[in-house]
Amino acid sequence: MAKKIIAGSAKASRRKSRKKASAIQARRKKEFLYRGYNMEQLLAMPFDEFLTLLPSRARRTYLKGLNYEQQLVFDKLMTAEDVVRTHRKDLPIIPQFVGKTVSIYNGKEFKDIEIKPEMIGCFLGEFVMTRKPPVHSGPGVGATRSSKFMPLK
Repeated sequence: MAKKIIAGSAKASRRKSRKKASAIQARRKKEFLYRGYNMEQLLAMPFDEFLTLLPSRARRTYLKGLNYEQQLVFDKLMTAEDVVRTHRKDLPIIPQFVGKTVSIYNGKEFKDIEIKPEMIGCFLGEFVMTRKPPVHSGPGVGATRSSKFMPLK
């Protein structure tokens, strides 16, 4: 009776299993952490304790107290369910603002920004471009007499 030959050796099967294990798996979404705390911990944390985690400029803004306009925007963001329109760009983002949409004026129009966890500690104005980047034409075309003779590539 002829023996049945098993395809592949033990070494080949180990190699195959290693290759299978090292293959790219579906990427898991990384849990958001802000200075070692997740979102649930940040939301449960008292405001005074959270302030110690903020960068100094944002922390000082809240410690010295918000001015009248900042306070209005802060109160609207805390209670609003829909889009909040504002001209104030100097309000630091806190965890209670995450998931809300703010429409910020950039000098010409209102830009809608959805606040994400990665924005905590930053100011609202950091996410709205107030200047348009310059758009240049070709390099030196017509600028000087020598630019007439551009090499063709």
